[in-house]
Amino acid sequence: MLTEEKIASVKHFLMDLQDRICQRLEAFEPEARFHEDAWQRENGGMGRTRVITGSVIEKGGVNFSHVYGDKLPPSATADRPELAGGSFEAMGVSLVIHPSNPYAPTSHANVRLFVVHKEGMEPVWWFGGGFDLTPYYGFEEDCIQWHQAAADGLAPFGKDYYDRFKRWCDEYFFLKHRQEHRGIGGVFFDDFNELSFDDSFALMQAVGNGYIDAYEPILAKRKDHPFGESERDFQLHRRGRYVEFNLVFDRGTHFGLQSGAGRTESILMSLPPEVKWSYGYEPEAGTPEALLTDYYLTGRDWLNRQG
Repeated sequence: MLTEEKIASVKHFLMDLQDRICQRLEAFEPEARFHEDAWQRENGGMGRTRVITGSVIEKGGVNFSHVYGDKLPPSATADRPELAGGSFEAMGVSLVIHPSNPYAPTSHANVRLFVVHKEGMEPVWWFGGGFDLTPYYGFEEDCIQWHQAAADGLAPFGKDYYDRFKRWCDEYFFLKHRQEHRGIGGVFFDDFNELSFDDSFALMQAVGNGYIDAYEPILAKRKDHPFGESERDFQLHRRGRYVEFNLVFDRGTHFGLQSGAGRTESILMSLPPEVKWSYGYEPEAGTPEALLTDYYLTGRDWLNRQG
């Protein structure tokens, strides 16, 4: 049975997770620190939006929110029509880190709990989340390390969770109009309640805790890589794909904007500070830039686990 105490324990973990991730990311910056914008909603809910602009992290945001709503938006009931008309509460940590150096990949993570209350029904709950990596210049060792961290974190819960969530990530973070993966993936899951509440919560914790352990060494390795104007130009073009996905396909963005439960500034925090679109832009064949889409952004099995 879902209790207020269990919901409170999830909230405590998420707020602590936000604190710990911010502390470890701030360690990369000689001077910059996260600016916190704490907010309250009149009809229930609160949040802590934290944004940083530094020399290593060009723009980063690590947000916590806990919001309530009287009516589920269409994005939340598309796959669960029986819940239409129910009230909800949602809490989670969502983050996006856009480094300055084109050789350092953008990273994204999100972990959340969603609870629906509807008259005549027991509360319906599910967890969701994941983490994924979006490089602009590929390094095989980074891809393998990233996916190994995801596999190791999920291993205690069953041998098939990484494989399932890896495929789900590849399918979700896919730009259909480009026929192109957004990045090299990671793990992604949603509507997850197939284990008990406590075990499902533990799985979500493993994903949330695993993000910074996976990303920290990659950022440390790539943040000082030499680059020039051409690499920066390519980074800005590739960031355009990130924007396209978040505005066109991302369920979290759609939920926040449709529900009215979130804050627009916090929802759109994920967008990079600078981006570029050029008509018909294509990298020259055989270059590292072309290798990104030809080799890295193909949904590869980086751990050689399939087949």
